Amino acid sequence: MDRREFLKQATLATPAALAVGAETKPKSHDSETLAATLYHSLSADQKAKICFPFGHALQGKVDANWFITPHRIGKFFTADQQAMIEEIFRKLHNPEFVDKVMHHIQEDAAGLGNYTIALFGVPSKTGKGQFEFVLTGRHCTARCDGDSVAGAAFGGPIMYGHQAGSSGTEQPDHPNNVYWYQAKRANEVFQALNGKQREQALLTASPRAEKATETVTIKGKAERFAGLPVSDMTRDQRQLVDKVLADLLLPFRQRDTEEVMRLIRNNGGINQLFMSFYKNLDLGNDGVWDVWQLENHHMVWYFRGHPHVHTWVNIRA
Repeated sequence: MDRREFLKQATLATPAALAVGAETKPKSHDSETLAATLYHSLSADQKAKICFPFGHALQGKVDANWFITPHRIGKFFTADQQAMIEEIFRKLHNPEFVDKVMHHIQEDAAGLGNYTIALFGVPSKTGKGQFEFVLTGRHCTARCDGDSVAGAAFGGPIMYGHQAGSSGTEQPDHPNNVYWYQAKRANEVFQALNGKQREQALLTASPRAEKATETVTIKGKAERFAGLPVSDMTRDQRQLVDKVLADLLLPFRQRDTEEVMRLIRNNGGINQLFMSFYKNLDLGNDGVWDVWQLENHHMVWYFRGHPHVHTWVNIRA
């Protein structure tokens, strides 16, 4: 059937036929509802191995390459359960970006089957109840919690990253790295700074050692921040910082991006953030800073692009 004939037949379709088609179309569910469905599909043996009480010590852990349980998705779960887990993970992301995330999962670990999950608490079948789903593996700690973890964006600290290609050390322009665009946007801010601002923003030593969970530690009220206060930027420069935040949040689903922005606003807005760049890990010595961060007493968003991308995030009320 050519296009014209197809359109003609579609126009002649009855309302009843259209209604049947609508009824057979799969309904959309959010990650929390799917996580509850997954929980209630588990056997007793599976629950004993991957389910933990809400508030368990494992629940808040984050790292660049770790497995929350020894049980890989591709071997431990049924085909239907594996499909649910993938859909949960996909729906944690922006539909327009998720294919890039799945590409890095494939390139970094040969697919989601080589990652692991754990469930904390006991969700109801409607997705409510105090619980959290956590997925971990290479360059990923992802969560969905249905707002069970009070005052924490993303349900707690997360980590994302990517090694593009077979070499652990990427080229200075990070070809094909799905997250390098974020650093390019941050460097636009640096290029817009005047000489005095650059001196304040550009530091020598990296800000954080990468250690499980410690990397996302938020400074206490008495501690001072290095780098340039966003409040000391011009209006045009602050607008560039807004664009950085938009690019940082681009990979994630709407409900999480809205929560992040609400927490930032409630904590004084972007004027309360400090932005810093680090020249000691500059790939190619090209002056395009591979390592940088935004932080304050409620937030850490640390981007390390050397030797490839590791990004650590923790945002609290």
